Amino acid sequence: MIDDILARIENGTLTAAEAKEKLASYEDLGFVKIDHHRHKRQGVPEIIFGEGKTAEQILVIIKSLKTRGHEVLATRISTEKAAFILKELPELTYNEIARTLSFVTRKPSGEGYIAIVCAGTSDLPVAEEAAVTAETLGVPVRRFYDVGVAGLHRLLDNIEEIRGADVSVCVAGMEGALPSVLGGLVENPIIAVPTSIGYGANFNGLSALLSMLNSCASGVSVVNIDNGFGAAYNAVLIHRLAYKGETT
Repeated sequence: MIDDILARIENGTLTAAEAKEKLASYEDLGFVKIDHHRHKRQGVPEIIFGEGKTAEQILVIIKSLKTRGHEVLATRISTEKAAFILKELPELTYNEIARTLSFVTRKPSGEGYIAIVCAGTSDLPVAEEAAVTAETLGVPVRRFYDVGVAGLHRLLDNIEEIRGADVSVCVAGMEGALPSVLGGLVENPIIAVPTSIGYGANFNGLSALLSMLNSCASGVSVVNIDNGFGAAYNAVLIHRLAYKGETT
């Protein structure tokens, strides 16, 4: 990048002011400093967390990312915020279940896949957040939904395909038992996601979190409650290592 900028300055196709802007590591818009070099450091552009931001703020950030040619992923976007943003940027895709806005420019990897394994239908918002995240970052996913331990045959009916994944994201609420069960059946890494779904003693996901942290199955790692994005991000990193960066 730097060599290209210097060459363009030398041949007169780029001014010093334009070069300075391109070399800036972030864009300061007052209410936000957008890290445009994150993609170069980490292979993934900055992701927008929508909670606590206004629709207007999110729109400004998305426009800035798109101007630089980045993929866009915004999580925790309400339907009201999405409607406001889509009026100006109809090319974005809104997933109402996942509460995500996305814009993808990269081609998906042709190698391998991530299994998104979800215990119950009530856990779908977190599972879909994980699925959309992985897909936006260029990795194919296969969804295995409503395969919780209350009907173990549903999981076993899909187990061979889950075993074929490079890594599994396992989403469960209630008592959070599914990752332990899955951990005893597959050899790929499992990233467990507790959800806040459950009755009173579930403590908004705390009981599921503790169950997963105390799993007797090897190969199970755990992210925070309802953090489908974080689980998928880590799964994408594992997938990239498996295929030597082919999805970057």
